[in-house]
Amino acid sequence: MTIPSRAALVERFTAPGQPFETGEHMVRGLPMRVYAHAPGTLRDIALSLGGWGDRPFLAYRDERWTYAEQARIIAGLARRLADDYGLVKGDRVAIAMRNYPEWTPVFWAGQLLGLVMVPLNAWWTSDELAYALGDATPRLVIADAERARLIAPHLGDAALIEVRGNGQWEKLVASLDPDATPPDADVAPDDDATIMYTSGTTGRPKGAVGTHRNHVTNLFNTAVSAYAGAAIANGGEPPEPDPAAPQPSALCTFPLFHIAGLTSLGFVPLSGARLVTQYKWDLEEARDIISTERITSVSGVPSVLRQLVADAASHPAAYKSVLGIAMGGAPIPPELVTRIGDGTFDVPVAPSNGYGLTETTSAVVGNSGADYVARPDSVGRPVPGADVRVVDPGTGRDVPGGEVGELWFYGPNIVRGYWNKPEATAAAFTDGWFRTGDLGRVDDGWVYVVDRLKDVIIRGGENIYCAEVEAVLFDHPGIEDAAVVGIPDPALGEEAVAVIVGDPDLTAEEVRRHVAGRLAAFKVPAHVVVRTEPLPRTATGKILKRDLRTAVKSEVGAR
Repeated sequence: MTIPSRAALVERFTAPGQPFETGEHMVRGLPMRVYAHAPGTLRDIALSLGGWGDRPFLAYRDERWTYAEQARIIAGLARRLADDYGLVKGDRVAIAMRNYPEWTPVFWAGQLLGLVMVPLNAWWTSDELAYALGDATPRLVIADAERARLIAPHLGDAALIEVRGNGQWEKLVASLDPDATPPDADVAPDDDATIMYTSGTTGRPKGAVGTHRNHVTNLFNTAVSAYAGAAIANGGEPPEPDPAAPQPSALCTFPLFHIAGLTSLGFVPLSGARLVTQYKWDLEEARDIISTERITSVSGVPSVLRQLVADAASHPAAYKSVLGIAMGGAPIPPELVTRIGDGTFDVPVAPSNGYGLTETTSAVVGNSGADYVARPDSVGRPVPGADVRVVDPGTGRDVPGGEVGELWFYGPNIVRGYWNKPEATAAAFTDGWFRTGDLGRVDDGWVYVVDRLKDVIIRGGENIYCAEVEAVLFDHPGIEDAAVVGIPDPALGEEAVAVIVGDPDLTAEEVRRHVAGRLAAFKVPAHVVVRTEPLPRTATGKILKRDLRTAVKSEVGAR
């Protein structure tokens, strides 16, 4: 029996009359393909939590909550936010904390009221937090003790609720009416739901304004991918629901303030799964969580999951429950995908990758399972409802098929623009199309990302795509982490520098020989810098190439 391809199954399941049927609908004056049977808003998902009853919902260390318990807390908290703090639809509420379990009731209570939730990067400095507070002007900030101290001087007229510090949150929860019902709120699909700040690797971060439709579309994109994966495992047909089957459980190592983390937070109640979080990434703790909690899926950035995959090879018994590993937030080295699919785990584990940005509300392209193992260098195919163009960034015209250009995307998961930044919005969004700033190509429907537009190295008139060179570097067994940046060269314009972390005995010449065996001579790094400390990264795993470039330029220039 021939099992249909994932693409064929997704097309089948999104056809008229199917569970994930899509149809054309006008969104902000533009025709888009949207899910016909998706919840209208995040409020609808919040209202559904109680339907899962006493099923386990959330775990953090030795703390546990059921769906019913969370539903009661969310309803009571929403009432208090409205009655005591006077919050109404459209008001902003900022969340500034690590991956504490308080994230979930705060987020969902806000969605019940139609508030605009503003997740703040928990790694930001006081100055960075002050900037976001001044930009978003929230009426309320809910922060853990560490962030509360940083935020306090910059609150302005905003109220503050402190979590896991002075007992304020615990008193608030203890005072909630256990019989409270969710307050009424008129929330529409195209109302604002979040302001999520970009990672800000260059300049000040921008607040991407996500609507309820954006988020629900993203969650249904995740759901149809899981549905297709289950059908593939079942010979091409979705399996019949089995009430006796073990509950799916997800360990989310993404920060919840990141769009990928928020996807996990949203998908769990949609699917009846259980969410498990950590205060911060710790490999030994994660191994214990996966083993004791019987985790079925793990999500995170490549640098974290690289550690996890290596650990699974050494401690296979701890990972027997894992069925899927989802990666994103930064470029995925193809060799990591291959390692996941080559028998590292005792049972078949499906790797998956979602390529997207804050502005695309997480993954706008996805690759998973056997497709990903077969094409580990591709980020996959566009999600249902999304269209892609490959555009010459200089002329704005589409390039011929298979050629490299800037990736543009269109669809119901594209945010409506940037908060308080009309010029930046006009520059990045054109007639519903979002200009990603990433260079890539499309071959036979498969999308390949080759580099950030601003990171391309032009050496003597030839383009060097850093991601391509980095993928080759990761194939070397002695290299644990790597980045390629360009530095000025008086003769060639720019030269490539490889910065690596790994075997201290690895020589620059050996690294250059390794690259030369796989790529054209002009792509071989002119310099190799070996470091012992980790490469600088954002909270979501992206390498801070601006910082690295400055340091390397000085180091190489001093030689």
